[in-house]
Amino acid sequence: MSLTLIIGNKNYSSWSLRPWIAMKAAGIPFEEVVIPLYRPGSAEQILKYSPAGKVPILIDGGDTVWESLAILERLAERFPQAGLWPADARARSFARAAASEMHGGFQPLRQHCTMNLWLPPKPRPMPPEVLANMARIENLWADCRARFGKGGPFLFGAFGNADAMYAPVVARFHNYGLPVGAQTRAYMDAVMALPAWREWYDAAMKETWVMQHNEPDWPLVRGV
Repeated sequence: MSLTLIIGNKNYSSWSLRPWIAMKAAGIPFEEVVIPLYRPGSAEQILKYSPAGKVPILIDGGDTVWESLAILERLAERFPQAGLWPADARARSFARAAASEMHGGFQPLRQHCTMNLWLPPKPRPMPPEVLANMARIENLWADCRARFGKGGPFLFGAFGNADAMYAPVVARFHNYGLPVGAQTRAYMDAVMALPAWREWYDAAMKETWVMQHNEPDWPLVRGV
């Protein structure tokens, strides 16, 4: 049964990146439909697929699944051989808790460091609440790696759903030049070395859709 993933702009849509990179990294085939966000007609196009009016959306046969974390759960159920959640029960519970914390938390980081892959990476001043979010995420990643990550460079060894949930955070830390430690940087480098990451990034660089933003150093054209 074929899968279709409805996503927003690759440059901006952090929630779309999550199931997309999980599917690509796991080798799960799917058709991609991109709907540019915040443009005339965008909302109407998205509503054709889901009454929630948000991307991403997974069409799986006759079923529609919305919300990134729910899509990742559906994928783990449909493709158990992909190992999107750890096989070990303790590690799996920890991974689900980490993913849920990302899904529902870190609002200051989201507000002040909205995803924009065009943004030239450089240090930028951040309020204390963003740095507190960063510190919590760094500690969480380190805990995942120390407890369950011995089998590979990702949070639970192999790349999985928890990594997919934090992939946009990797982009934010990188583009906004947040002062992360060496262990965090090594994890970020591993994520950004994935062929799936490079495919998403290269496509984002070719996009022409532009969203206005109130930050003065947001690039309004590609490659600035």
